[in-house]
Amino acid sequence: MDYEIKSAAPETKAGLAGDDAQQVYDALMRTFEDYKAENDARLKAIEGGRGDVVAEEKLARIDAALDSQQRRLDDLALKAARPQLAAERLPAAEQREHKSAFESYVRSGDATALRRIETKALSVGSAPDGGYLVPTELERSISSRLATISPIRALASVREISGGVYKKPYTIAGPATGWVGETDPRPQTASPSFDALSFPAMELYAMPAATANLLDDAAVNLDDWLAGEIDQVFAEQEGLAFVSGDGANKPKGFLAVPTVANGAWSWGHLGTIATGVSAGFASSAPADVLIDLIYALRPGYRPNATFVMNRRTQAAIRKFKDSSGAYIWQPPVTAGGRASLAGFPLADAEDMPDIAANSLSIAFGDFRRGYLIVDRQGIRVLRDPYSAKPYVLFYTTKRVGGGVQDFDAIKLVKFGVG
Repeated sequence: MDYEIKSAAPETKAGLAGDDAQQVYDALMRTFEDYKAENDARLKAIEGGRGDVVAEEKLARIDAALDSQQRRLDDLALKAARPQLAAERLPAAEQREHKSAFESYVRSGDATALRRIETKALSVGSAPDGGYLVPTELERSISSRLATISPIRALASVREISGGVYKKPYTIAGPATGWVGETDPRPQTASPSFDALSFPAMELYAMPAATANLLDDAAVNLDDWLAGEIDQVFAEQEGLAFVSGDGANKPKGFLAVPTVANGAWSWGHLGTIATGVSAGFASSAPADVLIDLIYALRPGYRPNATFVMNRRTQAAIRKFKDSSGAYIWQPPVTAGGRASLAGFPLADAEDMPDIAANSLSIAFGDFRRGYLIVDRQGIRVLRDPYSAKPYVLFYTTKRVGGGVQDFDAIKLVKFGVG
């Protein structure tokens, strides 16, 4: 079988033959069986002192095919995830009125109807210098696709806020307790100590451009066009910030949190498990560090834990076997599912770093409890027909923040000696 990757699937007159998720999934499973057979043969040849460069190249091609097919499945899952939308914040009649007024504003710049709606309900529109809120259906469509595109947003807790900062209190030290007899005096215990984590919402923007012909064409669905222009770029920027953002005018990523060896873990740090080898896995029993990582997480976090890494790190791990000889990486159980690693789901996050000296290339944890994303209500659009004539720019903004909320819920693999 030829594994040269030219495209995700052969083209036909009707489009792409691999557009059916089940077909792509079946191809993925067949490719994985070929991968296991080729890797087993490679390992046997190495044990017999007969390493073969051609075999290594063939295995790399099969590995690339696996990645391509998994990426195709992810794309199909994204298309299938587009929701049947329903308005929530306003009555149906007002939603329809807002949607019609917003379309008139986008097509022609006529904001009269939007201003009238703003007068009736100040929560709908904003001053012209700040743009206007998009209709609820469009906002929900963008948010849903962001959750599917950005793996961290899909894994983390997401809270909608109305202000600029969300503060979450947590207990530093709980109340003192003790055992007493039935008639013994009860001494007064110490009061619990509290602190608060702050999650400010930062501004994220995109500025798609449209031609006058596009805006004049009544057949063009402007909601779909606008969502398609901004959801991908928003998701890319968010995904990077949630992983490694420094917190300066952007969310603070979990890799930006101070780290410490897990044996010396303390609140405010993320615990790390070292591979013992700089820029790589141990040559003997390389999968052991992953087992150590799993059990470094407290039992209460483990049932909902997920591995997070990029595809290049996955390619290195895909060769590993457990003590019984079974591969620890497994393809999705269903066409719309995720690959698994040692029995836990695996999320692809291309913003995770490649394996390098002292890199933190693998994360594992309960991200719903460990990482919080805050979304300021509303996505705003400001129409600008002047700055780039003959194009019309749509300055689109949303406010989003994020950071670690439970430092014990996420653990990292450090590719170093300690």
